[in-house]
Amino acid sequence: MNTLLTIFKIPELTQKIVITLIFLAVYRVGYHIPLPIVDQSRMLEWAQGTAAGGFGQLFTLAATFSGSNLGQRTIFGLGIMPYISASIIFQLLANFWPALEKLQKEGESGRKKINEYTRYATVPICLVQSWMLVNYDAQIGLLLPGYDGFLSVFAAVVTMTAGTMFLMWIGEQIDEYGIGNGISLIIMAGIVARIPEALKRFFFDTTAEGLSFRTSVFQLNSADPNKPGLETLVTLILFFVLIVVFIIAMTKAHRRIPTQSARHVRGRRVMGGQRQFLPLKLNTAGVMPVIFASSLLMLPYFLFTVITNMFNTGWSAYLASEFVRQGYVYNVFNIALIYFFTYFWTGIAFNPKEVSNNLRDYGSFIPGYRPGRRTGEYLEKVMNRLTFVGAAFLSIVAIMPSIIMAAMPQVDPLIASFYGGTGLLILISVSLDLVQKINSHLVMRNYPGLTED
Repeated sequence: MNTLLTIFKIPELTQKIVITLIFLAVYRVGYHIPLPIVDQSRMLEWAQGTAAGGFGQLFTLAATFSGSNLGQRTIFGLGIMPYISASIIFQLLANFWPALEKLQKEGESGRKKINEYTRYATVPICLVQSWMLVNYDAQIGLLLPGYDGFLSVFAAVVTMTAGTMFLMWIGEQIDEYGIGNGISLIIMAGIVARIPEALKRFFFDTTAEGLSFRTSVFQLNSADPNKPGLETLVTLILFFVLIVVFIIAMTKAHRRIPTQSARHVRGRRVMGGQRQFLPLKLNTAGVMPVIFASSLLMLPYFLFTVITNMFNTGWSAYLASEFVRQGYVYNVFNIALIYFFTYFWTGIAFNPKEVSNNLRDYGSFIPGYRPGRRTGEYLEKVMNRLTFVGAAFLSIVAIMPSIIMAAMPQVDPLIASFYGGTGLLILISVSLDLVQKINSHLVMRNYPGLTED
């Protein structure tokens, strides 16, 4: 408690926290400002009708890792999804396009140039995605009468594009004047904002008169098996604590590879020879494999639904239901894709040959392995084993909501989503990064850090 109060004794840190909270508040206000041309009452009815279907899952997934509000049409309706898409594209191109690869190796100046290109690429992506959304709304009759013309649609497209660019600017301002990664904090704020709705669905029933409190929540062995009882509440609380501790431990876990610097004799002084460690993270790929796998697994549902509607085949209807309710088939494909993208993304983020060359250039080596090719082969072998365990960790977390819903059918899917998947991984990762940044400010001024006893 004293450490938390110490945070506000540092004026600079307090100012950064206040600026960050102000920008996040601006984001949350814009999150609820609707587009003028959309009939919001019809939009709400449509969103409620599709909440349990493939479109509802797609919108929920997109809202999780983009801070968007696709269930409604607002000025921040796209969130920062176009910017994330552009960032991923340039990050992948930097490993195959020599010009971008050269920029990436130039350090800070090259990174700024790539960020500039990413901003430029965000604009056309915004225009395309917003036009597709507004055009779809026009086709299903969600626009107000008389506002389905070209000028109205164009104004809505420009508004949503400007909203995304403004969100991107907010993220950059948080990076510059606030604390933490601005884009990540915007995503985190969108996830945290879903908690009140999840609690409402757990503790209240929706009736014609409004909301009524569920007394069964505080009763053992509820008479209605479709409603959660006290044993469900206690189980969920304990399991949430365990899964959070598990994710934090696995996120911070790393293997330390011993390295030793070569000794240099300069005059009468012997320099070097220190024994150090090269930390290799267990989960180098982060949350990206889960995001990619979840995004791709939305496509089979639409494909099998189209096949069912066109040919009325039983196997396509079965597969469509499996993917929409995240059954056994869905989880098998989910785990397979997570493993694939974990190895793929780790291969992009970590280059054993480059690391071994850097160790050799700095006069360091791994005891027992010759610098250069042998060191690179050893690092690649270790990294492959770590990646296998990291992919297993991501797979367990990704399928955890499905396990919760299968074990406790009375639990709402929105509540189950907080027990794994993309949302919880992002929430914990961003929280750990924020704590680390605050901790560095405290330690720099000789205060005890947040992670110290």
